[in-house]
Amino acid sequence: MLKDRVQMRDHSAEGGLFFRRTLVAFIGMLVLMVVLFGNLYYLQILSFDTYQTRSNDNRIRVVPVAPTRGLIYDTNGVLLAENRPVYSLEIVPEEAGDVAKMADDLVALLELPPGTKEKFLAETKRQRRFKPVALYEKLSEKQVAIFSLNQYRYPGASIEAYLKRYYPFGDTLTHALGYVSKINTKDLERLDADGKLSNYAASKDIGKQGVEKYYEDVLHGTTGYQEVEVNNRGRIVRTLKFLPPIPGKDIYLNIDIRLQLRAQQLLAGRRGAVIMVDPKTGAILAMESSPSYDPNLFVNGISGPDYSGLLNDPARPLVNRTTQGIYAPASTVKPMMSVMGLNEGAITPTYRYFGGPTFSIPGTTKKFRDWKKWGHGWLDVYRAIEVSADTYFYDLAYRVGIDRINEYMTKFGFGQYSGVDIYEETKGVMPSREWKRKRWHQAWFQGDTISIGIGQGYWSATPIQLARGISILTQNGHDVTPHLLKRTTTATSSQDAPVNPNMALQVKDDNYWKVAREGMWRVINGHEGTGRRAFANTPYVAAGKSGTAQVIGLKENQTYNAHAIKEEHRDNALFVSFAPYEDPKAVIALVLENAGGGSVNAAPVARAMFDALLLPPEPQLPPAPPRKPAYEQMAQEKQP
Repeated sequence: MLKDRVQMRDHSAEGGLFFRRTLVAFIGMLVLMVVLFGNLYYLQILSFDTYQTRSNDNRIRVVPVAPTRGLIYDTNGVLLAENRPVYSLEIVPEEAGDVAKMADDLVALLELPPGTKEKFLAETKRQRRFKPVALYEKLSEKQVAIFSLNQYRYPGASIEAYLKRYYPFGDTLTHALGYVSKINTKDLERLDADGKLSNYAASKDIGKQGVEKYYEDVLHGTTGYQEVEVNNRGRIVRTLKFLPPIPGKDIYLNIDIRLQLRAQQLLAGRRGAVIMVDPKTGAILAMESSPSYDPNLFVNGISGPDYSGLLNDPARPLVNRTTQGIYAPASTVKPMMSVMGLNEGAITPTYRYFGGPTFSIPGTTKKFRDWKKWGHGWLDVYRAIEVSADTYFYDLAYRVGIDRINEYMTKFGFGQYSGVDIYEETKGVMPSREWKRKRWHQAWFQGDTISIGIGQGYWSATPIQLARGISILTQNGHDVTPHLLKRTTTATSSQDAPVNPNMALQVKDDNYWKVAREGMWRVINGHEGTGRRAFANTPYVAAGKSGTAQVIGLKENQTYNAHAIKEEHRDNALFVSFAPYEDPKAVIALVLENAGGGSVNAAPVARAMFDALLLPPEPQLPPAPPRKPAYEQMAQEKQP
């Protein structure tokens, strides 16, 4: 009977259990809904501004736009540095299909250099497929024409034009202009430290040398930008806003390209430097360093072999000899030494000294030889400069001493930066007791002073320092900074480069300047002058001073023989001059390395430069009319 009993369900208990479960589920759902709506409130109400900005960042991008670099002109408006279009063949991989095959076809069609395809494929892996990648960036006009005829065969490929720096005069102005080249890591670090990095967001090039580097901020301009809308893949959909870039300012230099070309012609095949300066303003009219190199090699990135060739060239074409070349100034400093002697009372305009073949410090036996084997006899300061008598200036240096020499010659600009507006400059050496102690850990000896008296020994200078020193001499002690910049221009304004003359050296009597200048006048116009042959029959009156600087020392009884020593050990030829004599328009300083005597080799170069400046240019004959073919001429003669 018990087995047949039926089990009854407790519906009341099951109903209570269901209710409790339902209540828990409802509460859980309610909590989740509260959390959901709370989060929605936080995202859409409380954090609306934050997420709206993030959304716009994903939708809107700011694309920088590079400014056009300013142009460079010479003093007469001749273009020295311009921006030329460069044609780049670019491919959008997404539209090209088989990129490798297209690259092969284009390399064969346009005869592109080996390795072009490999560089292109490597670059496509680093870029998104919808962005264009350059296959080759320096297409010739012929290659552009060939591609244009076949473009329909290459979907996704196109030619884009960019502006690149170009120097139409090639190696004529390299050391003055410098060049632009690709921005490297060091440039980025420097720009970041100077707070200028953002202004180069779209720029690929920057000034590296010369005027291009010194006036980079003027030439570069200000970067613009455009706001563009992009889709979720980063593709540009439309342009929302455009702020155009501000182009760089054009600049005009004091350099006259006609004089520069003449200087290059005169120095062709020789190692040396010529600089021509207006002594009244400091304007640099010509600045040639030889040999030079073509700056266009660096604009698109110079090849390893080409750079190695320039770097290892024994003629050192990369060095700007006008501002970095270090040479013993030799006898070119004798006029300035004369001003010092007159102002210190060590000599007078009428003081006479007997110049024998040698000079010895009293109480010693060492002999310092004059360049003339038998000496010059009786000398006053005028004749001492005219014939460049060494013994006269040995004696002057001995009696004045190194301390005074250093004081005066420093005021003439030696051992100092000239202030020229390029960064490539060295100071040379204006020796002193302290300098020798620091450099050689030795005391200064009287014998050291004797060689300084004729611009030898420890004394070294650059051509621009010589030009500055002679400029001070012509201006009675007033100094102006040598500078290349004449003015800058924009579309609405122009500004002249400032000229601020200052008193470099003040003497007791201005007649002392005239004495030194008259001595230089006799160098060219006197019957014993060392430069009289080079300047014979000039229609203008000039003044100058030659110098012959020893490169190696000679023993006391050794005779200099240029043919018996290596070329790099031969004397350097120097010459400094100004013209016209009464109202100088230019000062010239030049050096020819290992060329020998300054009066024979360097003076004719100075003469040619003054001729180019002061004399009217030779008339250019009109081109001959084209000659008719013989059969046309015969036919014309037969006509009645």
